[in-house]
Amino acid sequence: MNQPASVIKITPSVEFDAALVRKLNQMGPRYTSYPTADRFAGDFGAEQYRHAVGQVRAAGQLADLSLYIHIPFCESLCYYCACNKIITQDHGKAVEYLDYLRREISMQGKLFAGVNRVEQLHFGGGTPTYLSDEQMDGLLADLRRWFDFASDEEGEFSIEVDPRTVSPARIARLRAQGFNRISLGIQDFDPLVQQAVNRVQPYEQTMEVLLAARASGFRSISVDLIYGLPKQTLASIAPTMDKVIAARPDRIALYNYAHLPHLFKAQRLIVAEDLPDAETKLQMLGLCIARLTGAGYVYIGMDHFALPEDDLARSQREGGLQRNFQGYSTHADAPMVALGVSAISAVGRSYSQNEKVLSHYYERLDRGELPVARGIALNDDDLLRRGVIGVLMCDFELDLGALALPGGVPAGAYFGAELERLRPLAEQGLLSIDGLRLTVSMRGRLLIRNICMVFDHYLHAPRPEGPSPARYSKTI
Repeated sequence: MNQPASVIKITPSVEFDAALVRKLNQMGPRYTSYPTADRFAGDFGAEQYRHAVGQVRAAGQLADLSLYIHIPFCESLCYYCACNKIITQDHGKAVEYLDYLRREISMQGKLFAGVNRVEQLHFGGGTPTYLSDEQMDGLLADLRRWFDFASDEEGEFSIEVDPRTVSPARIARLRAQGFNRISLGIQDFDPLVQQAVNRVQPYEQTMEVLLAARASGFRSISVDLIYGLPKQTLASIAPTMDKVIAARPDRIALYNYAHLPHLFKAQRLIVAEDLPDAETKLQMLGLCIARLTGAGYVYIGMDHFALPEDDLARSQREGGLQRNFQGYSTHADAPMVALGVSAISAVGRSYSQNEKVLSHYYERLDRGELPVARGIALNDDDLLRRGVIGVLMCDFELDLGALALPGGVPAGAYFGAELERLRPLAEQGLLSIDGLRLTVSMRGRLLIRNICMVFDHYLHAPRPEGPSPARYSKTI
């Protein structure tokens, strides 16, 4: 049971240093995985995935599973969106998709037979509530046929919801279907901003859904916000923050809008001249952090805030916080089996991604194959660095000397180049280095991606194909 907020000691969780952010902001990975997804290759397919599952089973290392289900459909296009989605109002397309998804569920279910207990489930998209109540009932029944789900008290079962697509009755139905955590997309309440990104979502409509989730007994309510959208100003974003804080969701994700129209076609519909400049975005970030921390929210890391009594904040205090493709989690060490078009699995010493194009996803399943399109097998160094980056992003401190290193090499020698790269960051106040112990400062927490990039072997190794195009967002 969560500890009451009144007896939880709230300590400072982050410090906003505009000059430091201004100086060090750069392109960098978000590290929902290491190696990052741009390192996946087409020579890793279904056979390699089956081998990875077999290795874990043989070693008796399979823990309870995490399932991710990707529902790609949306009725309308949000111009800022960088997700893998299909825009259609023809709900008949979902019928065909669910037929293929069930085939994949049965194939994965057979692979994990006997070691199929699920402690975490997440529906993402797209818009998972594109599915009707009856379709969701059927899909969940198929999942429960092949996997053994933990109880509601033990498990974490979450779903992303577009408030424009649901009623209070639908929210109550989702809770009855077994979901106990919910994430609501808001982005911004300002009407001009909403029009500029083609997502008109009245405040009253969103609040009706949020209150319905609270009344229905969802264990945690999270909302998504974005700063840096077209037509956003320092004056316009403040009322949105006030309204969100007044609603008191358990978690708040505050994302920096990354305008990458060369990578995401939908973003080409945004008028670049309407975007706030870098300095205005920085001021927005400072305002949002001040409002949220002033209201008692704890900075978890990487855009995420939570109330002190929320499981994320509690896990961070207790050293149990983890990170995976779904962001921060209390169950991220569980093997993740991802189902649906474009979904990414993390099992044992591997990452694998399904076909990104729907027709290719269908073709693979028609041939009786798992629809794995690409992936990567992790070596010992990958596993070590994945652990280093994960601990830094979750705990903001790390003792390199406590790590078990390949071949018994001393940590100072193994990470000699990294320690040298860290020194300039330490001199600028991002962290302290005491021998082999690293401690990220309050002002360095916002720039944790910069610190983690130091340990990214692939970023510092020469690429045989030459310089790569900008494929990451700014670290702030």
